[in-house]
Amino acid sequence: MQIHDLIGIGFGPSNIALAITLEEKKQEGYDVDAFFIEKQPGFAWHPNMMLDNAHMQISFLKDLATLRNPSSYFTFINYLHQKQRLQDFINLKTFFPSRHEFNDYLAWAASHFDDRCAYGEEVLEVLAEKRNDEVMLLRVRSLDSTGTARERLARNLIVSVGGVPSVPECFQPLKGDKRIFHSNSYLREIERHKEAKKIAVVGAGQSASEIFMDLHNRPNAPQVDLIMRGRAIKPSDDSPFVNEIFNTDFTDFVFSRSEHDRVSLLEEFWHTNYAAPDLVLIEQIFNVFYQQRVTGNTRHRFLRRHEVTSVSALPEGGIQLLLRDLNGGREYSAIYDAVVLATGYGRDYHKSLLKSLSPYLSNFSVDRNYRLKSTPNFRPAIFLQGACESTHGLSDTLLSVTAVRTHEIGQALVGMINDPVAKQAENPVRAVAVR
Repeated sequence: MQIHDLIGIGFGPSNIALAITLEEKKQEGYDVDAFFIEKQPGFAWHPNMMLDNAHMQISFLKDLATLRNPSSYFTFINYLHQKQRLQDFINLKTFFPSRHEFNDYLAWAASHFDDRCAYGEEVLEVLAEKRNDEVMLLRVRSLDSTGTARERLARNLIVSVGGVPSVPECFQPLKGDKRIFHSNSYLREIERHKEAKKIAVVGAGQSASEIFMDLHNRPNAPQVDLIMRGRAIKPSDDSPFVNEIFNTDFTDFVFSRSEHDRVSLLEEFWHTNYAAPDLVLIEQIFNVFYQQRVTGNTRHRFLRRHEVTSVSALPEGGIQLLLRDLNGGREYSAIYDAVVLATGYGRDYHKSLLKSLSPYLSNFSVDRNYRLKSTPNFRPAIFLQGACESTHGLSDTLLSVTAVRTHEIGQALVGMINDPVAKQAENPVRAVAVR
């Protein structure tokens, strides 16, 4: 079986950026055999949130390459040049392209690595391959779209699987109910509910706000309740000094702090990234409710300072939410045809994916270069992308540091892969999988 220098799990923006970094390192004389496995049948970036008029919240200059190498072929600007749209984009006078266009840019970049990515395969587990008492390689087991199991060997691994939809505890008993779905699958699932008359949207962030406006503008005109614990929808703070926390050098600052200081930093700036829609979007929602007051047609409700305490499926149809008004403590129920959970994402899926390797890993803690710390007898390097917010800062889950982060990971990889002692040690003995 071929032994890859690196296998990447997931082929979203982070691992595409890494593939670009490693491709450009060939010009420096380094050739890393990297292969990627992606569970989606083809490249797609949040396909179910590609709403009309949705724009990026981050500058196009924070693309897959510019902050690492402005002269890269894979910059957003060169993408526009290749598509013969550069001049027209300049005339838009914006730093924030539509989400549709940025998705097309990412797909364009990913297409250059089709021969190095297996689409439609879901990684099931990663096993240790030992020589005597040392783990020398990793065996990556996956299942393709036909149900065929596949195995590949790697000297190193990088996990970039993105976030897993977060479902609040009170909704867990009805997790399989088709009338309750996460924003991650919004466009696909809302098609099942074209006739829905009353819909609840739970959340206070960009996704909840975009979904509210999308439902408001739909021709079937459903009634929508926007439910959130906060008193107001607060805009993201993108002022220049605050935005410095997303600079690449701020990662060093965060990592060098004590755990207590890191927690304080995350709490201080939490609202720059979470539950923080664009101001223009907030103004649109405010205008919807204002116009309702003008016309007297109260089609939608803004249930601020409310929380869902329990959920039940009614025998005669409908989802019943028990709501608590946090201002007065009053509880009452409301029935909906569908409920959309714009409740964010969890970032710890890598722990279950790498469960069989946990005896070798130091409580899944990482070093500055995003490498999981491991026992002395564990030779492979395992890197994480998008799962290190607690140690590397709020920018870790965003595009802001992606280009530079992949440079740092690439540098670490090149050093290990070109270590002749390590390669000599792995070859003489046939590896045995440890389950």
